[in-house]
Amino acid sequence: MFGWLKRRRRRGILQTPFPSAWEPWLEKRVPHYEALRGSEQKQLRELVRVFIAEKNWEGCKGLEVTDEMKVTIAGQACLLLLGIEHDYFCNVDSILIFPRQFVSVEKQEMDEMGIVHESSTPSLGEAWDDGPIILSWRDSKAGGRNPFDGLNVVIHEFAHKLDLRDGVVNGTPPLTSRAEYKRWAEVMRREYETLIERSERNKATLLDDYGATNPGEFFAVAVECFFEKPAQLRRKHPDLYEVLAGYFRQDPAKRHPLGD
Repeated sequence: MFGWLKRRRRRGILQTPFPSAWEPWLEKRVPHYEALRGSEQKQLRELVRVFIAEKNWEGCKGLEVTDEMKVTIAGQACLLLLGIEHDYFCNVDSILIFPRQFVSVEKQEMDEMGIVHESSTPSLGEAWDDGPIILSWRDSKAGGRNPFDGLNVVIHEFAHKLDLRDGVVNGTPPLTSRAEYKRWAEVMRREYETLIERSERNKATLLDDYGATNPGEFFAVAVECFFEKPAQLRRKHPDLYEVLAGYFRQDPAKRHPLGD
């Protein structure tokens, strides 16, 4: 879509009043919404309006997508955009919602007889490189209901899409300067290697040990923790908190200093 046409369309969306039924869902389902300043709440509402209008929403396994589902998912996803330059997750065209966990085909392998075998596993969410976001509604709802448990599938999957803005899932989203890239690489490499080491030794970690899978998963897990357990992350991993706060231009530990 031409830039001017897109901007005009978005202005039209924002000229209509925010639906009165939607704000209670933001208050109930979106971590930190009530702790945001008034201007930030207004910004998030505007992000949600445009995000919902521009995405294709599809229910799977007979699920009927409701406005509550859209607001819940959009509100959690757009929390990531409050402080950064963005285009409303333009690399996400569609959001597919399953009622609960779904089966994900992980890989296909051909045996010596030429027979292709697929391996699959239950999944809460997926972010396809050049495709949609796929989510479990049950777990998307739970992520907003428990804002300090460190788990939020919506934040996790949309963090992958931020990582993908430069076309590569490597744990490094587009940054603004050479110095920022250098600092990011130093901190992320050290924290990632520490998580791997502690996970291999079965040591307790604040960060979910799924983040030890690869640098892309480490970034997504770290973003979950940044928004869900900000005070603990700042206390136990101050350098990691610092680089994430610099990237997102947000300080969630200040909003919820006791949010452990």
